[in-house]
Amino acid sequence: MSEAKSSGNSLNTRDTLQVGDTTYHYHSLPKAAEQLGDLTRLPVSLKVLLENLLRHEDGVTVTPDDIHAVADWLKTRSSDREIQYRPARVLMQDFTGVPAVVDLAAMRDAVARAGGDPQRINPLSPVDLVIDHSVMVDHFGDPEAFEENVEIEMQRNGERYEFLRWGQKAFDNFRVVPPGTGICHQVNLEYLGQSVWASEVNGEQWAYPDTLVGTDSHTTMINGLGVLGWGVGGIEAEAAMLGQPVSMLIPEVVGFKLSGKMREGMTATDLVLTVTQMLRAQGVVGKFVEFYGDGLADLPLADRATIANMAPEYGATCGFFPIDDETIRYLRLTGRTDEIVARVEAYAKAQGMWREPGAEPEFTASLELDLNTVEPSLAGPRRPQDRVALGEVHSAFDKLMDLVLRPADEAQSRLETEGGGGVAVGGPSTGASITIDGEEHEISHGAVVIAAITSCTNTSNPSVMMAAGLLAKKAVERGVMRKPWVKTSLAPGSKVVTDYLEKAGLTEPLNALGFNLVGYGCTTCIGNSGPLPPEVALAVTEHDLVVSAVLSGNRNFEGRVHPQVKANWLASPPLVVAYALAGNTRMNLLEEPLGLDNDNKPVYLKDLWPSNAEIAEAVAMVEDSMYRERYADVFSGDAHWQSISVAEGATYKWLDESTYVKNPPYFEQIDQPLQPLEPVDQASVLAVFGDSITTDHISPAGNIKGSSPAGRYLQELGVEPEDFNSYGSRRGNHEIMMRGTFANIRIRNRMMGGEEGGDTIHVPTGERMAIYDAAMRYQQDNTPLVVFAGKEYGTGSSRDWAAKGTNLLGVKAVIAESFERIHRSNLVGMGVLPLQFKDGQGVGPLGLDGHEKVDILGINDDLKPGQTLKMVATKEGGEKVEFDVLCRIDTRNEIDYFKAGGILHFVLRELIAEG
Repeated sequence: MSEAKSSGNSLNTRDTLQVGDTTYHYHSLPKAAEQLGDLTRLPVSLKVLLENLLRHEDGVTVTPDDIHAVADWLKTRSSDREIQYRPARVLMQDFTGVPAVVDLAAMRDAVARAGGDPQRINPLSPVDLVIDHSVMVDHFGDPEAFEENVEIEMQRNGERYEFLRWGQKAFDNFRVVPPGTGICHQVNLEYLGQSVWASEVNGEQWAYPDTLVGTDSHTTMINGLGVLGWGVGGIEAEAAMLGQPVSMLIPEVVGFKLSGKMREGMTATDLVLTVTQMLRAQGVVGKFVEFYGDGLADLPLADRATIANMAPEYGATCGFFPIDDETIRYLRLTGRTDEIVARVEAYAKAQGMWREPGAEPEFTASLELDLNTVEPSLAGPRRPQDRVALGEVHSAFDKLMDLVLRPADEAQSRLETEGGGGVAVGGPSTGASITIDGEEHEISHGAVVIAAITSCTNTSNPSVMMAAGLLAKKAVERGVMRKPWVKTSLAPGSKVVTDYLEKAGLTEPLNALGFNLVGYGCTTCIGNSGPLPPEVALAVTEHDLVVSAVLSGNRNFEGRVHPQVKANWLASPPLVVAYALAGNTRMNLLEEPLGLDNDNKPVYLKDLWPSNAEIAEAVAMVEDSMYRERYADVFSGDAHWQSISVAEGATYKWLDESTYVKNPPYFEQIDQPLQPLEPVDQASVLAVFGDSITTDHISPAGNIKGSSPAGRYLQELGVEPEDFNSYGSRRGNHEIMMRGTFANIRIRNRMMGGEEGGDTIHVPTGERMAIYDAAMRYQQDNTPLVVFAGKEYGTGSSRDWAAKGTNLLGVKAVIAESFERIHRSNLVGMGVLPLQFKDGQGVGPLGLDGHEKVDILGINDDLKPGQTLKMVATKEGGEKVEFDVLCRIDTRNEIDYFKAGGILHFVLRELIAEG
């Protein structure tokens, strides 16, 4: 079909809206409907996309045909139309933000080398970076823990923070929220987000939906506020900052209907784990999910945000909640101005974006949950979508012991079972005796060694936080205390949490159980759990104990929370407290006592669990003044932050001795002509992976092992292991991140026979070595590389280093059975070809073992989105295995990016060409 061209506003949708004394210009959906037809049944999330196209129609990147395609979605409730979407703003956290700013600084250097003005590299839309991922739980369980952890954080991250201070000064439209403020998603929900954005254009005030992309998967949390936003890789976010639209297909939209009310004692966490399990089973990868139904009327906005937060866990692009009365109530509660509140209500109603009772838009598919059926739940022990009813956690742990965690024991178990015998659960070691504060204790498999109230998912929600405090209060009153081997911590996503816990009188009981404030940020959930107490760590290692962490986060992937903890359980904050009291996940908390009271009588969970009325009474103490005061001066920071020296200049003065921030090599050849695309010839296989390889497996964020390539590199530079910090904090240094690629201690490369750890076989010599070391050997021989994988490759965090590291190791293509949305896009954005096995095929059915030489045919400058390519794998004996794969470059824009070597290369070449 030929493309209709226009110069904008072809449907004559421009209109004005009077709100108080302000006249806002906007593009009216009711006016668009006069030509497009009835839009009332269009999902609200698609109405947001439609408005975006109307506002940015230019006849080139957005045409009338694009606009009509969104309206035509109603005919089939799906579309294969590619559109160019422009979000209003960008959100970053520091783990992903530092490498993004490094890239921008490197791009400025490249422009300067080409004789251009480096300040042309500048954000064109508002960017907020919240420093929230760098605090670690080094100290816990005492009143000084917060100050001590902050002091260590500033010492460890001085280089990174100085660099961000430079960026804050050097770039326009770039704000930094200093450390110790809160988690980016909670700051976004409580302060930055506006539901309806406003800005001045050519002297006119314009109103439009608040939209964003963020460099963290859980950007989707803001969907609870009626804001359309989702996570992208840092490289995509940088391109959006520099004016590039987000290329996407008009998505399918799955409706999730909520009805009924939650029963007494159920929490938002129980609800979200249920929703996550249901949507994973439905299959919503790459789709929008939109919540509707009269059950929303009684669902607080904090609960909505909890559900929206976990969209990455159920696989959706976003989990969207339309604006309604509850949105307005929350905006007022959190201190938004009367002007913003009035604008949001007036605009949403004028545009048909306001949720009306009984409204049922058209959806691609839909499913329904009666809130009355939700039951107490956890998720684990390795994936957030694996919901387990509270009463079944002990059984789930035993199954884990038998079947998953210890392959050597599993093999022995099979042998003995086949021979008529058997082994006890957990193998030869069942427990250990440890001495803590002069008292001896026994810990065994299943022991809870970490109990952490942390993460954006739950600490944004006053109801579950108050519930945790109330449970702690009842426990302290009865004399039930935490088990001594449990490392406890409280890391709220916002300082407001501290205020309302204090006002409700719940800070002291939490402190009494060891849940002292350790910092405001993403701690345990991102792997910043800090070391276990030495006596516990020693017992776990010497007795090979399989121990547990219980955290109120959203991620529990292997090796993420702590390298010594193999079972990780997501739970509501009150259940985190309960498990700290119980001390073991092999207990049934519905039937067994958590401990003994002052009279030596057993105390059960039901004895301590607060009623809904008690929780509601505590939540009523949350006041708008708390938010106004905490966010009044949010960008200033404390004395530590303000004392950091700020470098001058449009370009950054890179420090050769820095182990945190280095000028990356991506743009060294940017002034050279583009080379044509060519087939991959005689590639070696770097690794063969199974299903559910996460971005944590590919590019870990947590501890750096001393014997790993990254650990050896740091020690060669004189950095002691206690100062390694984490992979996440060192993402501004490509040398470390290359060495950390595929270095997760829990990753399993099938070429290594199922062993854990980031090793492989260097096929030409047969040597076993670290994946990084093998990749460097192959690079010396000019041998291209490929990686094979199973289903859901790249699930998890929107971690651009999982693609950057893959690129720098020399991997030309990743061939998997399926890809997670963001990681597939990131691979393209770094010039790595994502290829997908045809249905029913994979490494197993094709008989591949990683020792093959691989040819990928049909790659040339005529490459098309979704094209079928032929692969030939030649085994060591000469046998050839031929099969077709699908090119997962999904859009025309992505083809352009791939030809240029990546999305940032594409942008940079355009800027240099313009002079």
